Amino acid sequence: MRKRLVLAMAGVLIAGSLTGMGRPAFADHCDPSVQGAQCEDVGPGLEDFVDIRQVPPGDTGVRAARGSFTSRCGRNENGHRNSDNHIVTPGVSNGAHHVHDYVGNLTTNGFSTDESLAAGGTTCRFGDRSAYFWPVLRSRTGVGAAQAAASASPSPDQPGGASEGNVGRILLARSVTLQFRGNPVSRVVAMPRFLRMITGDAKAATNGGANARAQWTCTGFTNRLTSRYPLCPRGSQVLRVLDFPSCWDGQNTDSAGHRTHVVFPGANGACPAGTRAIPQLRMTLAYSVPSGPSFAVDSFPEQRHNPVTDHADFENVMPDRLMTTVVSCVNRGLRC
Repeated sequence: MRKRLVLAMAGVLIAGSLTGMGRPAFADHCDPSVQGAQCEDVGPGLEDFVDIRQVPPGDTGVRAARGSFTSRCGRNENGHRNSDNHIVTPGVSNGAHHVHDYVGNLTTNGFSTDESLAAGGTTCRFGDRSAYFWPVLRSRTGVGAAQAAASASPSPDQPGGASEGNVGRILLARSVTLQFRGNPVSRVVAMPRFLRMITGDAKAATNGGANARAQWTCTGFTNRLTSRYPLCPRGSQVLRVLDFPSCWDGQNTDSAGHRTHVVFPGANGACPAGTRAIPQLRMTLAYSVPSGPSFAVDSFPEQRHNPVTDHADFENVMPDRLMTTVVSCVNRGLRC
């Protein structure tokens, strides 16, 4: 089994470097002499990181037309977080087993319904009550024996946190861009209200890559994407680019498995037969991270913080009039 390492706490350091760049040292995530600690392969590993300058240019994600509409919803300055997921595990507390950041609807949790979201407040402009959420990113600087011991002793009052192996300081995104983009081949139609979508696979490390959609890069390098954690040059921020499917079956707002009612377009941007193009949501999340391989996304324990597990969720709770504006901006080639 490949050796996975996390950043050591002070005093338990070993020398390390990556691709010739000076990097903080790594060591095993826990001290076996600590009572109750379990020295397990919790990840992430050095092999999960890549110098962004070594990623070939060319991949920029899902193709889109020029028109777009950006919903401005803040970056979760109010600290709306929980480890629920009302789309995948409705009616369950801690159903995600990792912590989500939320923007948009102020009431989103595991027990949310279409009706409760429609009645909720929002951080977005123009009454966009949609629910936008993704797993938090954490600094792993200083993670060591104390945190490992905590993760070995599950605690019900820490849902999605140390009891699940998700340790370290949560990083607040420096910016959150929620952009609805046009289709390069056809005009788009309105999303139905309460449309639910997911992108990526939170269990991709064990499920395989069929539904994986992780896209990482750095500011200044957005013409290249990678499924590994990017190591960015000084002054550059880490970016998570989360593209959602945008070809709707024209009937359903959800489906079993949450993946067949809205699918991704083909490589040329065209939607499959029997589907129609809707505005394509792209979330771009920017972070300032500690230098070196010292950060990780929250995950299910068995996923070991693999960067390929990055994912996000969305439920459309825009007023119909606002969605009409979105469609108009996109189809007219405007940037709104």
